[in-house]
Amino acid sequence: MADSTTKTVGVDLAKQAFAICETNHSGQVIRRLELRRDAFCHYLSQLPAVSVVAMEACSGAHHWARLCQRHGLTPKLIAAQFVTPFRKSARNKNDHNDAEAIATAARQGNMRFVAVKDVDQQARLCWHRVREGYKVESLAIANRLRGLLAEFGLAIARSDSALQRAVADDQQRTQLPDTLLSLLDDLYAHWQQVKQRIAAIDRRVAAHAKADTRSVHAQQLVGVGPLTADALVASIGNGHEFANGRQLAAWLGLTPTQHSSGGKTRLGGISCRGDNYLRTLLIQGARSCLQQAKLANPQTATAEQIWITSLASRLPFGKVLVAIANKHARQLWAMLRRGEDYDSEAWLHHPMVQRSSKKAISA
Repeated sequence: MADSTTKTVGVDLAKQAFAICETNHSGQVIRRLELRRDAFCHYLSQLPAVSVVAMEACSGAHHWARLCQRHGLTPKLIAAQFVTPFRKSARNKNDHNDAEAIATAARQGNMRFVAVKDVDQQARLCWHRVREGYKVESLAIANRLRGLLAEFGLAIARSDSALQRAVADDQQRTQLPDTLLSLLDDLYAHWQQVKQRIAAIDRRVAAHAKADTRSVHAQQLVGVGPLTADALVASIGNGHEFANGRQLAAWLGLTPTQHSSGGKTRLGGISCRGDNYLRTLLIQGARSCLQQAKLANPQTATAEQIWITSLASRLPFGKVLVAIANKHARQLWAMLRRGEDYDSEAWLHHPMVQRSSKKAISA
């Protein structure tokens, strides 16, 4: 039973103005506040240590959650889609109603919360976000170069090497106006600079992954490189917020949607919810696993490669990749949660396998 002094505070975060809704142990609203940033910091320091501070998970939520922890409070971060059903009116959306909905959602016994990331996790993820931004910028610059050249009758292939050769080709440069050459050279130099920054980030991420024991363990799995291993560890840490590997796979959007009713199971397409970046990395890694499985000798192939080959023979290409990525997510969770190395024969220790072998021996 909740303590009568327990207070649940719902906070609708913003850059400067914070809407606050305080509720007591029975869920009744005590008071509503609207504070500026500095006043909100002081407000947190005055709350009783038994208070629960609930916020929607967003870019600044982890910073405020760590500040709450330093003040002895209990922060709870909730995904935005789980807060929406608790808003009293969908048509009357404002900061105060959002804060009350957050406080109400935090009091639900079956609510799922987002784990609070530490400073190191957020810093490591920043490298990945900036790298993705550079990738988008690099593609935009390359397309801009191709578009400018196409306006003067030079159609360039889609590969980066073909574009580099075209810009440096003296014969093709003679077909372009002299007033355009300096612009192309500047744009090409900017493109090369962005590509160099991506390479520098790759080296930094590889150094992070090499220095972290958890990332080293994750890279033992085929299809998981430094980029995937570092992003995984920075996102979920040891995986303690997930009860099992299936929950991690569902969080990554690697499970089918359901439309089941009346005892009849109806599965739809892949949900594609959760962390889009990690899901993409795992599916890209699944491509390499599929290629290796197809090239493996049947006599020396591992149990997983035999399973992948069997899937590829009866399922479409996309479903095979998702199935492999789903399996990798569950394997990675087990390795991170238990701090173990990758064991390709771990399936032999599964209770169902042991039970089948005992039945075969007794028969």
